[in-house]
Amino acid sequence: MARRRLFALLLAAGSLLGIGLYARRGRKQDRVDLYFADGSMVSVEGDSPQAARLIPLARDAIRAARA
Repeated sequence: MARRRLFALLLAAGSLLGIGLYARRGRKQDRVDLYFADGSMVSVEGDSPQAARLIPLARDAIRAARA
């Protein structure tokens, strides 16, 4: 009986851990993609100093385009 409870507890804990990891993986992270006229692209991660200046401007542009 104790083994069955231990198994159920481990199964529940593993399921919760899996759900947490899956949800964390699905989070969107901010980044800025810059496309140039020659066809090249640069992607800047959201936590970089360069993106810190660009992300608020991009959000304003998106907000204005949706309005």
